[in-house]
Amino acid sequence: MQNFLDFEKPLLEIQTKIEELRHLKDDSLNIANELSQLQDKFDRTLKEIYADLTPWQKVKVCRHQDRPKFDDFIKNIFDEYVTLSGDRLFSEDSAIKGGLAKFEGKSCLIIGHDKGKDIDSRVKNNFGMAKPEGYRKAKRLMKIAGKFSIPVITFIDTPGAYPGVEAEDRGQSEAIASSIQLSLRLPSPILSFIVGEGGSGGAIALATANQVVMLEHAIYSVISPEGCASILWRSSEEANKAAESLRLTAQDLLNLNVIDKIIQEPLGGAHRGIEETCKAVRDNIVAFLKNLDGVSSEDIIRQKKVKFLKMGNQFLED
Repeated sequence: MQNFLDFEKPLLEIQTKIEELRHLKDDSLNIANELSQLQDKFDRTLKEIYADLTPWQKVKVCRHQDRPKFDDFIKNIFDEYVTLSGDRLFSEDSAIKGGLAKFEGKSCLIIGHDKGKDIDSRVKNNFGMAKPEGYRKAKRLMKIAGKFSIPVITFIDTPGAYPGVEAEDRGQSEAIASSIQLSLRLPSPILSFIVGEGGSGGAIALATANQVVMLEHAIYSVISPEGCASILWRSSEEANKAAESLRLTAQDLLNLNVIDKIIQEPLGGAHRGIEETCKAVRDNIVAFLKNLDGVSSEDIIRQKKVKFLKMGNQFLED
């Protein structure tokens, strides 16, 4: 059975009834009709719930345990993926993965956060919260892309950079800042997808791109709702209120010109249609690479510079 979120309780009740009927050893027409009616009710209720999600509900959707992860995008979109590990300075950080791949016969470099799919992999990957060595690995891979003039595609899904003492001791802020700096100067085009949580500098380090695209129910913010609530209201229980104020939804950020595009998710969230979601992402990659075909390295760098200066000037004016 699917994993349901708290606000999806009506769906859980309907699904439970459907499962009970399916386990009955009765192939009568009445049972078939009732199953059909329940399925119609399930679909209708799902549509009603997702027609008007609150920001806090979107936070819960983007954190869903079954939401597509880095490996799902690699498997469904790219060919001949080869992992490249280590920052050549300290160690390997599995919270950020990367490597070379083929996309429609052309080489590209893929970097992304990986939260993990089960308890063991989540602990190993630190729930997608990278340490300095993760961002330095990303920089190392970006330099490879720049050297060979191949596009960089990133997948962002992190609550934020790891906040531990050891990460600060090893220069967390410098690692993030230098990753952003390199992204702006990189002669290769960068396409970033925020597919789940886009948390703080940990997200921006991989999302300083020519084009930033968000999935419909993803979020992108300077701080988590819980962290914001703890600072402003001295209680993480006010996270609902913080989510409203942060303007962290894809729709808010498109209106603010922080992102460039929204990819619609399957009804009920990306976890209910992983292959469909990956196809939509793939289509966006095709369009992005086609638009940049023949564009010079100088123009690619200039495009990023103009994009972010325009964004900064807009907020200064506001």
